[in-house]
This record gives sequence, structure tokens and C-alpha cells, in this order.
Amino acid sequence: MSRIGIIDYHMGNLRSVQKAFEFIGADAVILHRSEDVESVDKLVLPGVGSFADAMKFLNQMGWIEPIRKHIEAGKPFLGICLGMQLIFEGSEEEATPGEIVPGLGILPGKVVRFNENMGDGGLLKVPQMGWNAIHWDRNDPLFDGLEQDSHVYFVHSYHVQPTETAETPISSARADYGGEFTATVWKGNVWATQFHPEKSQRIGLRILKNFAAI
Repeated sequence: MSRIGIIDYHMGNLRSVQKAFEFIGADAVILHRSEDVESVDKLVLPGVGSFADAMKFLNQMGWIEPIRKHIEAGKPFLGICLGMQLIFEGSEEEATPGEIVPGLGILPGKVVRFNENMGDGGLLKVPQMGWNAIHWDRNDPLFDGLEQDSHVYFVHSYHVQPTETAETPISSARADYGGEFTATVWKGNVWATQFHPEKSQRIGLRILKNFAAI
């Protein structure tokens, strides 16, 4: 059985992610030191809170280079919620207008805020908080055994805008909240979900089980 490491950088409810993996029978450990990345086969970067704070902690605690080396070695990686946003080039959150707060740059694209103004006089409630359906048009292994428009649990004010084309796709599932947005990404050995699989009951557990089986 492969071992899954969950990165502790003071920005997430790590124990709930670990308990979800344990429930499906996976060997998951919380990593408190960056040097321990070499001891695991798969890596999970969860997260809630501020993008800038997250990048500051990842840098201060020495996680950035081990994360990059893990991915470059072809080992499976999963980002969750803020952990998904961090693997892109940067975020508009708390940034100077027209600029971005730099991210890990694993995938091309940036993180933007939902637009509260829906254009018809209505206002979109931000953050999105609750259940929403996801739809995919790629054969992403995370969705093995799941039905289209399965519902998962979101809590977020920002979402990613990948730089992608039909020939080089990054998004693997989408959801609708005031317009379509990227709900999951998949490129090579890198996966990420904007929603919280650990809070998404049966569907989320199946997604984590699929990741553990990769």
C-alpha cells in the first residue's frame, strides 16, 4: 500500500483530511517537516484561508522545493481548495490592482474572485458555501465510478482560471456559480479540487479512494 503525506503548513484542517483517507483504508500521515516528503508516495496539499499567508508559510517552513521535486519525480499530487489555488501562477487576492500574489507556478493560470454583480441587477452571494454539482468531459481517474453532476461541498470566494487550450487541457470538471468555473484540474501526475472531498460525504470519499488507488 502506498503512503499518502498531508502537508502541515498551518493553513487547514489536516485531521479531517487524514480521517477521510483512513476511513477508506488508505495509509495517510500528516507531515510536519518538509524533509519527510521523501518518505511518502503521494502528496496532498489542503488549505483554507488567505493565499498570501499560505505562500508565506510554505516558504518559511521550507515546503516549496520538496513539493516541486515530488511533482517533478512523477509522483501523484492532490491539492484541495486553497491547495488547488496555490499551484497556479498567482492570485488576485490581496494583490495590487492589475497584479497577482505569486503562487507555486506548477500550472499556468491565475486565481480570481467571483463577481458579485450578475449583470441582471442581481447579486451573487460570495463566498459560495454549500453543495454544487460538477460536470466533467475528460476521463479523469478521480471520477471513476461516479455519475455526472455529482454534488460536492464548496467553500470559496476565489476560483482558478487556468491558461489552457483544447490541445492542452488543465480543467477536468466544472461547476456553475454565477457562470461556469473550474472545479477540478488534472495535468499529468497533478490533480486538484476546488471543493472539499473530505466534506463531500460518499462522493468525496470515492474521489479520495480513486486518488489513493492511482
